[in-house]
Order: sequence, then structure tokens, then C-alpha cells
Amino acid sequence: MIFTETKLKGAFVIDLERREDSRGFFARAFCQNEFEAHGLKPVIAQANIASTRKKGTLRGLHFQYPPAAETKLVRCTRGAILDIIVDLRPESVTYLRHVSVELNEDNQRALYVPERFAHSYLTLRDDTDTSYHVGEFYTPEAEGGLLYNDPRLGLKWPMPITTISEKDQNFPLLDQIESELKRKMSVSS
Repeated sequence: MIFTETKLKGAFVIDLERREDSRGFFARAFCQNEFEAHGLKPVIAQANIASTRKKGTLRGLHFQYPPAAETKLVRCTRGAILDIIVDLRPESVTYLRHVSVELNEDNQRALYVPERFAHSYLTLRDDTDTSYHVGEFYTPEAEGGLLYNDPRLGLKWPMPITTISEKDQNFPLLDQIESELKRKMSVSS
């Protein structure tokens, strides 16, 4: 695997290191030793799949508060997504900054999302499938979210959002929850 750290410390784009021959290729998509060598949490508590019918569908911005904060390894296995993550670590120099990465069936890359980050994606093609390897069990009472078009986040979506869940379109603005978010996301909590 080829690990490239993004501008957000601890968040990595992971490309496959292909071994090709006449049959096609073979590549390692996850290795506990390689994750540990890059300082990443190599725990997988759940493996999830999402299938989305229409391009322009938005999922997120989702996160879980500590002690149930999740790491995620996200890969698009069919179709294409624009994946965006936002740093919610109050002590981080990149607090509230984001990166966006296109993940698609052609590049087969993955995005490693550290704990205490919000995660969202927009489907760029119809019939898109994603897989998530998550480092913590889903804990409904620890979940949170931010509004995808919050002006303070300044997220740029490459096409109109045509489908979004009621829950995701009703997340609060950052100004309404920031003091609570900082308190709950603090490493001293």
C-alpha cells in the first residue's frame, strides 16, 4: 500500500500497490502492520457497505463523539464519490479544515479518516457502492453531525445535491453547537 498523508495530520489517502501479471493484479487493501507503521489505528470493529442509486446523493457530515469516536477506511468499489472529511479536534492546528478526495472504481484508492473527524460524501455517478471499515461499533447515543452547507465549513460540492436524508439536512449549524462540540471532542474529556 502507498500511504500519502493529507494536509490534515493523521488522515491518509491509501493507494494500492499493484502486482500485475497476465491474469490482472493483486494488491493488499489492508495490513495491520503497515497501518501501525504509519501511526494509524489498525482496529476494524465493523465492515459496512453503502449502495446509492443516484448521482448527486449526499451522505453526512457524520461523526461519533469519544469514547466511541470512529476511525474509517472508506473505499468506493463501484461508481465514484467525492469524499470530504473535516478535522474536529479542538487542539489541532487544522481544526475545522477539510480535505476532499475523489474515490472511484478506477483509482481504487481509500481514505483513512482518523477519530474525531466528520465524514461525508457525494455520489458522482449513478449506482455507486462504498465500503467502510470502521474502528468502533456504531453507538447511536454518541453520534453527531454537521450541516453539509454550513458557511463556516466552506465545503465545495461539484454538482447539485439531489438526494439527502431528512436527518442529514437537519443537522445544526456549527455556531449552534461549537462549544459543546469542542468540549466533547477534547482529548481531556
